[in-house]
Amino acid sequence: MDGRLMTHTKITSAQVAARAGVSQSAVSRVFTPGASASRKTVEKVRKAAEELGYRPNVLARAMVSGRSRIIGVVVAYLENQFYPVALELLSNALQARGYHILIFTAPNSSDAVDLVVQDLMDYQIDGIIAASVSMSSDLAHRARTAGIPVVLFNRAQEGEGFSNVTAANVLGGAQVAKFLLAGGHDRIAHIAGWQGSSTGRDRQAGFLAVLENADLEPWAVVDGMYSRAAAGACARDLLRGTERPDAIFVGNDHMAFAVMDVLRAEGLMPGQDISVVGFDDVPLASWGAYDLTTFRQPVNRMVESTVDIILQQIETDDAQPCSVEIEGELILRSSARIPEGWVS
Repeated sequence: MDGRLMTHTKITSAQVAARAGVSQSAVSRVFTPGASASRKTVEKVRKAAEELGYRPNVLARAMVSGRSRIIGVVVAYLENQFYPVALELLSNALQARGYHILIFTAPNSSDAVDLVVQDLMDYQIDGIIAASVSMSSDLAHRARTAGIPVVLFNRAQEGEGFSNVTAANVLGGAQVAKFLLAGGHDRIAHIAGWQGSSTGRDRQAGFLAVLENADLEPWAVVDGMYSRAAAGACARDLLRGTERPDAIFVGNDHMAFAVMDVLRAEGLMPGQDISVVGFDDVPLASWGAYDLTTFRQPVNRMVESTVDIILQQIETDDAQPCSVEIEGELILRSSARIPEGWVS
């Protein structure tokens, strides 16, 4: 180096326009999703932009147009495989429609989520997808006042004017109960998902309703808090007595893996000594190390519905909040006894 300071001059759209031999508005159209420009113009502008090292200022464009084409996504945690899968699908689906996502994590409490969403709103986002988190009624009102639509993903929240997309959790819990009863189990425990969430409550409600209809008391019902550590502790508690359950329905796969690990540590074989059923069907569930019987959440269809709803609400003035439940299916593997002739 010769000791001279290196300077970096920011390339403007006007310079790109001059290099490409087009108007500045043509450059703007080329880099605006959904705007119209001829193929020849697009080729000239992009060639000039590449040669000059030009990158459009997305935030500045958002200030002019009033649209950032960014969707804020708030998720409670990423340890559960369900959410990385869902986030990848959401990102891909929104990119295909000309939008991008901005991800924030927040503890599963409405106060923490409210703070995060307030930060998101400062980024001039066009919409919010809240994945398994709850928002306060005050923030719901503020989002509506600001014209920012909110869709709850894998969580329902009544009475706040939100749209929500979930699996049919009550039906899923009921299906698991019918499966275990058909397998001859009569000491059935349930390690539930967090009871502060609609998903945890609904899966438990469907499960217990079927047991009650069969005049069978659950062996135990405990809240696993959607936590691997808490679920493992619950499983150890269930195994402490002289008698133990012969089946355990676990409120999601993330917890079910911990339960299976505890059973094996105690010298018990899932599917032979104690049947274990989860909920979600994350990728790890099909791995040979677990081979978990589980109720599959239809994550692809849930994402499709979520994207359709949020974009309709962004792009349509009179779109109304809606609730969507999508049915899943029970996936049979070796972690649970399969009843003879069982048909889902």
